[in-house]
Amino acid sequence: MPNHIHRWKKPLIFVQKSRILSSLSSLIFTKPSVSAAKVDNDDDPIVQKDRDAVSEILSGLKSLGLRSFLGGDYFRTIFSTLNQPQVDLVIDSLRAESPDFALGFFFSLSNVYGFRHSTFSRLVVSHVLASKCWFEELRLVIKQMVEEEGSGSASSVCELLLDRFGDWDANGVVWDMLAFAYSRSEMVHDVLFVLAKMKDLNLYVSLSTYNCLLYNLRHTDIMWDVFDEIKSSGIPQNEYTDSILIDGLCKQSKIEDAILFLRNTKEKEPGPSSVSFNTIMSRFCKLGFVDVAKSFFCMMLKYGLLPDSYSYNIIIHGLCVAGLMQEALEFTNDMEKHGMEPNIVTYNILAKGFHLLGLMNGARKVIQNMLLKGLNPDHVTYTILICGYCYAGDIGEALRLHDEMLSRGFQLSVMLYGVLLSCLCKSGQVEDALRLLYEMETVGLRPDLITYSIVIHGLCKQGNVQRASQLYKEMCLKGIFPNNFAPRSILLGLCEKGNISEAREYFDTLTTTDLVYDIILYNIMIDGYVKIGNILEAVQLYKQIIEKGITPSIVTFNTLIYGFCKTGNLAQACNLLDIIRLRGLVPNVVTYTTLMNAYCEEGNIDGMLKLLREMEVTDVTPTHVTYTVVIKGLCRQWKLQEAFQWIENMYSKGLVPDQITYNTVINYFCKARDFTKGFQLLNDMLLHNLEPTPVTYNILLNGLCVYGDLENADCLICFLEEYNVNLTKVAYTTTIKAHCAKGEARQAMRLFHRMANKGFEISIRDYSAVINRLCKRSLITEAKYFFNMMLSDGIAPDRKLCEVMLNSFHQLGHLNSVSQIFAEMIKSGFVLGQD
Repeated sequence: MPNHIHRWKKPLIFVQKSRILSSLSSLIFTKPSVSAAKVDNDDDPIVQKDRDAVSEILSGLKSLGLRSFLGGDYFRTIFSTLNQPQVDLVIDSLRAESPDFALGFFFSLSNVYGFRHSTFSRLVVSHVLASKCWFEELRLVIKQMVEEEGSGSASSVCELLLDRFGDWDANGVVWDMLAFAYSRSEMVHDVLFVLAKMKDLNLYVSLSTYNCLLYNLRHTDIMWDVFDEIKSSGIPQNEYTDSILIDGLCKQSKIEDAILFLRNTKEKEPGPSSVSFNTIMSRFCKLGFVDVAKSFFCMMLKYGLLPDSYSYNIIIHGLCVAGLMQEALEFTNDMEKHGMEPNIVTYNILAKGFHLLGLMNGARKVIQNMLLKGLNPDHVTYTILICGYCYAGDIGEALRLHDEMLSRGFQLSVMLYGVLLSCLCKSGQVEDALRLLYEMETVGLRPDLITYSIVIHGLCKQGNVQRASQLYKEMCLKGIFPNNFAPRSILLGLCEKGNISEAREYFDTLTTTDLVYDIILYNIMIDGYVKIGNILEAVQLYKQIIEKGITPSIVTFNTLIYGFCKTGNLAQACNLLDIIRLRGLVPNVVTYTTLMNAYCEEGNIDGMLKLLREMEVTDVTPTHVTYTVVIKGLCRQWKLQEAFQWIENMYSKGLVPDQITYNTVINYFCKARDFTKGFQLLNDMLLHNLEPTPVTYNILLNGLCVYGDLENADCLICFLEEYNVNLTKVAYTTTIKAHCAKGEARQAMRLFHRMANKGFEISIRDYSAVINRLCKRSLITEAKYFFNMMLSDGIAPDRKLCEVMLNSFHQLGHLNSVSQIFAEMIKSGFVLGQD
């Protein structure tokens, strides 16, 4: 946007100008005049009263001077009785005899006493200011008048100008400034009305007024009419005129016309401007064509124009958005080579570019370079960095920057607090989020619905539903109008916590409000009942939905279908599929996948595949979960090669199998003793950059152990340990029990010690599993070794383990060991029975 054109948004505050008031107290009056405020009936007592008040004010001003009179007790006393007609008479009288006093009186009443002047007084003062060529003050007076009069006021203002000010000096300047003010305030119809009157009066319209109107109309084809008017008026257009037109064409997505217009300006004076090039470059960058924008950057140089920092920042921003950070940095270096120091905007653009790519180290280096250049981070810099670190999950660094912002006197926005609160809640630091929420009020910010909702949701996810409910009530008491999000979170939290009766009680309290018509609340409650297997109560809620005239969603039906499938009522689940269609809803992938899984569990593969074909016919795209269900069904019928082929089909369809998909097939190949295929699938996972889960390795180890290939099981564990793969305790216990069952006590001992050294918690159950198997293999010495190791670990034996060992010792004649077991039983408090 051209630099000289912008929307005026600051509140208008008149300041007493020293040049207006400096010499007023020394001015001498002549006889006052009321020519412009002449009244028709001099005998009217009200009119006479007004004239008397005016005369007193004029006399006081003459004798005491402006400042002394207006600051005195007498004027303060009579001010409350003054009306607009009286003030109009005073200002008009002063204008005729002493214009400076007219200005001083006008501004003192508005600034000091807060008096609201009439349109007439404003126009009188406007003419005085215009005649003195005090254009900035003139602009402010007319701007305030236009804003107070509002849209559609042009006809009455113009009528007043025509009736009372037609022959006044500088009248044309006031008309032009009036048109400019309406244009700046975006009152297009009013400015067009003023310009039409000016044309009738043959008054001069300035180029700045035309440019301002052109800017307001740049998004429409009417801008060409204004442009033609400028050309026909004979006013020499400047570079801003052309740049506004080019900006308008870009805004209208007529980029080719904008380029053609730019080329045509080459032949005219003053020629194309850097602003025009910047506009086109910015447009191409927004469209994603940063290479085209770079070609226009080069074209600027051919036209003899030097790119400014704004030009460089446009290209750098385009490159950052495109993810071309290296090239963006090179452009920044080129900027410095040509004598232009990157500014705070440049560094913020680069920091945001790294943030968008999740490369916060790069963003940190950019800020370090900025600091070395002597530039301090601004509010935008901190916002970019805090958002970046939050999205990267580094809440510690984000909070450090939050503290730094506050220490430097910056105030965080509500949005930025929302980002921090969300990150804290996601990382489980809900108490810290609560402290930050209350901090907002201490720094003068009012938490809004979003910030409260984030923390309420975080509390619910942690199961602290009671505190969430308190916070919700606190929010309502503060006059923050709630939406459905917070009640949904609270209800969901109660259901997930398993407090279904409390959840239902809370749900019932919502039925007294409009929230009862929120289908999502019903869906949450239905899902809560389904998860605990209470399908009857879920169905009752569905009937309540229908009775109340609420439209059920596809989620409602999917939840009920899952409930019926879970309880084994597949026929009723299939009936719901027909009801979905009758209600005008479309079954989605969740609907079909849930039913397919139910058919799979029943072993009805034909029914499952029929639903898959129906999905394809109705253009419902299967997900990797759908295919995993199919693969599971094929595996259960031992169609393993076919299941393996389905994994290949998934990749060809653009779907990525997950660990559950692979684990399902690997498990069945292991059961079929085809370990070659099982390990082939493991390698296939790694080739596709899919990290195997501990379950994957447990399946393979279990298969090897069950079918006696303990040598390969040991090799697999060693291999995984060597590559620092995190194994679970199950991997070790499975292999240890297999070695014990096979009588390989030494290898079992080695694995047991390795498991303990890994930091896993060893329980009585783990020792019992080993000792039981060793006793069955009559390996008494080894069993006693583990028993003593258990005692040294401070783990007391249970009665069942003692009985197993006693029986084994009796059978093998190890009577000396029997007394030790009896001693441990007595020590553990077991009551010995009679044998």
